[in-house]
Amino acid sequence: MILITGSNGQLGTDLKKILKNKNIEFIGTDHKELDITKIDDIRRFVQNKNIDVIINCAAYNNVDKAEEEKELCYKLNAYVPRDLALIAKEISADFITYSTDFVFNGEKKSPYIEKDLVDPLSIYSKSKSEGEKLVLESYDRSFIIRTSWVFGMGNNNFNKQVINWSKDRDTLGIVDDQVSSPTYSYDLALYSLKLLKTKKYGLYHLSNDGIASKYDQAKYVLESIGWKGILKRAKSSDFILPAKRAEYTKLDSSKLEKVINEKLPSWKSGIDRFLQEMKEKGEL
Repeated sequence: MILITGSNGQLGTDLKKILKNKNIEFIGTDHKELDITKIDDIRRFVQNKNIDVIINCAAYNNVDKAEEEKELCYKLNAYVPRDLALIAKEISADFITYSTDFVFNGEKKSPYIEKDLVDPLSIYSKSKSEGEKLVLESYDRSFIIRTSWVFGMGNNNFNKQVINWSKDRDTLGIVDDQVSSPTYSYDLALYSLKLLKTKKYGLYHLSNDGIASKYDQAKYVLESIGWKGILKRAKSSDFILPAKRAEYTKLDSSKLEKVINEKLPSWKSGIDRFLQEMKEKGEL
């Protein structure tokens, strides 16, 4: 039995879909069913349920608001993953949790590997980095999967924002100095499950293949939906945001690809499938 926390977000939604299709038993929870900020509540919840995997999809993801809500951000991104890892240890379950490309400072200018030193620039990224450390110290049957720029049907994301902006604007300015790789939550879910099967625990990078700026991503989405407006290049310095962002955070996923013996799909393929999904649901 697999327990999924934060199961109503982008990643959780796709995990549930894949597990249903494979007829794998799971329990999907969000804060209404389970308060993961209380370790005793988790302990009680897992009793007598034969849970052999815990996948933590819950996180504090509001990068700018985190600058004000430091305590809550650390609770959800650092201490909750640690507590879930400890519970997984108590019941001898495998544990998966997720981190971010934001743990790097962006100065490297070539894809980041798992052994590169972290240097987080914001409260959000510091909380994620702390979560990684605490989980690795707490339980040796843990997977920590760093990913980047996730988009999917389960929540709002950059692709959906761009589409919404395009509905009532003739001109859009999108930054071209933030570079990484957009990652389709369905691919993140699918390849996480493939990694889980290997039992080769540890820290991994998992993002769609290829490199893109936010401008490149927006351009591909807008061309795909046939928008006729003008897309302009902008710089991060044009926008005043509370949290500092790194310029280049592309993740190198080759360690994971070697372990699962499979190449990850490109970010453009991910966007194609995501837009198709939006069409099928009548959202495009």
